[in-house]
Amino acid sequence: MHKPGEIRVLALGLITQGDRTFISEGYDPVKQQTFYRAMGGGVDFGETSKTALQREFQEEIQAELTNIHYLGCIENLFTFNGKQGHEILQVYQCDFVEPKFYQLENLVFAEGERQKTALWVEISRFKSGELKLVPEQFLEYL
Repeated sequence: MHKPGEIRVLALGLITQGDRTFISEGYDPVKQQTFYRAMGGGVDFGETSKTALQREFQEEIQAELTNIHYLGCIENLFTFNGKQGHEILQVYQCDFVEPKFYQLENLVFAEGERQKTALWVEISRFKSGELKLVPEQFLEYL
């Protein structure tokens, strides 16, 4: 985990197929709210964000990525679990190498101590506001 008052740099992968996107589900116990964000994770010192993206997908769901293109950077100030957070997100568009990932209903994986679920969700459900995508600026890339 990160220390309070620290700015985290993350690499996130935007994977879409047709009108759906592959996304991770999260839950904020304080807000009692389910939210969704692109998969990925922290960039380690001495590692490029692209390398971090590939490593995180490999560690979390044993997936290899291809067609990786840099989309842009989002600065995200937020509150999660009652604590303030500050992230710099390096956003990449990418595809799975293995076709099996496009057939998944959902996938449960471990992120540190926590169990997380990744799943395919129709992009229209985020655009309509039915489901909450974080950070909201991410919608611009979908």
